[in-house]
Amino acid sequence: MRAFVALELPQAFASDIAALSRQLKHAVEGRFLAAETYHLTLAFLGEATEAGIASAIEAIEAACTNAAAIPLRSDGLGKFGRASDATLWLGIAATPDLMRLAETVREELGARGVAYDGKPFKPHITLARRVRIPRTDLPPLAFPLNDEASAVTLFKSTLARDGATYKPLYTARLEAKPS
Repeated sequence: MRAFVALELPQAFASDIAALSRQLKHAVEGRFLAAETYHLTLAFLGEATEAGIASAIEAIEAACTNAAAIPLRSDGLGKFGRASDATLWLGIAATPDLMRLAETVREELGARGVAYDGKPFKPHITLARRVRIPRTDLPPLAFPLNDEASAVTLFKSTLARDGATYKPLYTARLEAKPS
């Protein structure tokens, strides 16, 4: 099965992203993703066996033990690909806590022999695919308010003609930071 490990987004943060996405739809052509698919990928596993899934769960448990909730702060828009056929994303600030969690998840996966895409970690949330980036300025945008993520989830990804659907297979909770 196709799988990935991701930070789940708090509802308020995801709602703010959906509002940003609606603003962008007026200025940018593309296939915008549904709000329920928003997540921040820590490690993409690709095709994984049942044994690989079991090992990935162990890796998530180990990586998340005593880990604190992760601050989420918008860090502008970006794209992968060409301006005429791009993936549009919302950048998330690469805080030390976020970068450490991603590194630890990847180390724990590697220690258990779970293969993952080794591209450098770029914290982002995909907003749209097959986008045409306009040559004009974007309108003023309301970016999400700062929040924190408290769940790391192993997802099964099923690709379909109308986009991917994600099913949570396992979730580890991160500790809330003291106020």
